[in-house]
Amino acid sequence: MTISVLTENTSGPLTGAEHGLSYLIETDGKRILFDTGQSDLFLRNAAIMGVSLKEIDLIILSHGHFDHGNGLEHLSGGTLLCHPGCFVRRYRQSDHSYISLKYSREEIAEKFNLITSGEPFRISESIVFAGEIPKIISFESKLTSFVLEDGTPDFVKDDSALVVTLPQGLFIITGCGHAGIVNTMKHASAITGIDEIYGIMGGFHLKEDDLQTDETVKYLRTMDVTHILPSHCTSGPALERFRTTFNARPVMTGDILSF
Repeated sequence: MTISVLTENTSGPLTGAEHGLSYLIETDGKRILFDTGQSDLFLRNAAIMGVSLKEIDLIILSHGHFDHGNGLEHLSGGTLLCHPGCFVRRYRQSDHSYISLKYSREEIAEKFNLITSGEPFRISESIVFAGEIPKIISFESKLTSFVLEDGTPDFVKDDSALVVTLPQGLFIITGCGHAGIVNTMKHASAITGIDEIYGIMGGFHLKEDDLQTDETVKYLRTMDVTHILPSHCTSGPALERFRTTFNARPVMTGDILSF
């Protein structure tokens, strides 16, 4: 499996950065564009990297936030897969700034062959879109800084992940990890029947070295995960904890990683 980092918060030597995420994932004969960031940066970086975005088999939207899906403005055609809740209108609680997608479900359906699924969706023999991730862990997804249009708390129920089965075990790719990394790992094992977690990469949505970060680190240790690659919305003391505990390397735009 090869993952090309097209959009990320940290820039590489030749490639630009923005607050957002976009990966090209190539595995099991499939080329999957996982998120598109918030602008056309993923296209510009792909050109610099020499990565072709022609003949994409599938576009996946991890969840309905602008920094993961507004880059869809610069694409047209093909199949797009996401949770049906991606198209709600959502805001930051602090200043009521709008953080949803630029386009409505109807507008997206005009541009793409839209498939929505709240249930796990099998893409190939070894690739599964996780669908909605149950929030069962006591220390995850208990607080939120987001609200829906009616003012109720938004726990981003549309947050999902991509689960790839490799010979060494599961490799899980997250967008932001709003559902919680441990919730996501447990769900990945439940839907595949595979307990071994070989790697996890993407947004972990952790900022502080607090209880959630500490318990996440403990769980990753017990699972003996080989590749731990926090990206995008993982920052500050939490990111430093992952670096010191697991020697987790920084993820930058321009990276092309093979597993």
